[in-house]
Amino acid sequence: QVQPVESGGGLVRTGDSLSVSCTASERTFSNYAVGWFRQAPGREREFVACISATSGTAYYADSVKARFTVSRDRAANMVYLEMNSLEPQDTATYYCAAASTLLYRQRERPSSYTYWGQGTQVTVSA
Repeated sequence: QVQPVESGGGLVRTGDSLSVSCTASERTFSNYAVGWFRQAPGREREFVACISATSGTAYYADSVKARFTVSRDRAANMVYLEMNSLEPQDTATYYCAAASTLLYRQRERPSSYTYWGQGTQVTVSA
């Protein structure tokens, strides 16, 4: 069991960059696959990216591909989401989620992740 905690959200302008982070106090967090999701008011939670536990293989939603990069530092127990060329439609609460076992074909489903953080707000002004 792990409890992810996000940090690093904020208010930025269109075209800016921002990085959000996810960690957990449990050292076993480094053994979990981690996904990033986002949810805007009135909309469903949306898959953004995920990264595997050991190999560091990353996968992205088409909407963020080439703009966002997910990475992890296993020694530091951290997962990062670097967001570049931000657009107003990227405005949302961003959530970090952990899965002990993540099936490739189900990686975009929120239900595939067991442990969720409280979220961090990212707002992109026009």
